[in-house]
Amino acid sequence: MSTTSPTVGVLGLGIIGAIWAERYHAAGKLTAAWNRTPRPEFPQWTDTPEDVALAADCLQVVVADPAAVQSVLDALLPALNASKTVIQSSTIDPASSERFRRQVAATGARYLEAPFTGSKPAAEAGKTVFYLGGDEALCAELDPLLALVSETRMRIGDPRQACALKLSMNLNIAAQMQALSEAHAIARGAGIPDDVFFHALSKNASRSGLSDLKEPLLRAGDYPPMFSVKHMHKDMRLASGMEVAAGFPLLEAVTARLAEAEREGLGDEDFAALRKLF
Repeated sequence: MSTTSPTVGVLGLGIIGAIWAERYHAAGKLTAAWNRTPRPEFPQWTDTPEDVALAADCLQVVVADPAAVQSVLDALLPALNASKTVIQSSTIDPASSERFRRQVAATGARYLEAPFTGSKPAAEAGKTVFYLGGDEALCAELDPLLALVSETRMRIGDPRQACALKLSMNLNIAAQMQALSEAHAIARGAGIPDDVFFHALSKNASRSGLSDLKEPLLRAGDYPPMFSVKHMHKDMRLASGMEVAAGFPLLEAVTARLAEAEREGLGDEDFAALRKLF
């Protein structure tokens, strides 16, 4: 792989992957893009993951879950060699990360775990934050490329640690969203106008980036997906499967609440739609 100006192919053109691919394309770095549901109109579209591996130095995977990552890797592995780097940006669990790293390393290719934080608005503004797990030199080498789609790159440690941190951050925001939903429901139930509630929140220690981001959704009662219920539910299931998190009461409660939201048909709405359960 070129050490001065690597090219990139994006596998997974969902809400975030498509935004990243467009930004890479605008910078002249995108040489391939693929999605399970065909999008032939997309810049640099290719028909198969193998085509992406042939066309690009770096292969950035951003799909739904470990099973989807495995399906992509199954197609990629025969085309990998020492000139390729897999950048794994899906939210997965540490055990899956280690399995994928071993599979990629066996081909001679390099592997960087690069989960991220920042939903659709952050991606559109180039303010994604990556949690990098991998060799320090590899992180430094790929920093200029990842800077095209992000504001911050944090080297966390090894790939398993990067995944663990990502799941811990998602637990934190899922729990905050549940608390914010309950607080908002109490205030509205008492006849307190939203203007008063959110002004009070703005002066309270519990105000957060999440509460600022979700305020317009709560006011409107409309929840277009920035980060969907189904994906947050998946992440909490992955966190629940970690030995270190066994029996965590808040994790169990939030996971159950997200499961209820899915059963109520809210899976494709933003996870702020937890508010609809009240």
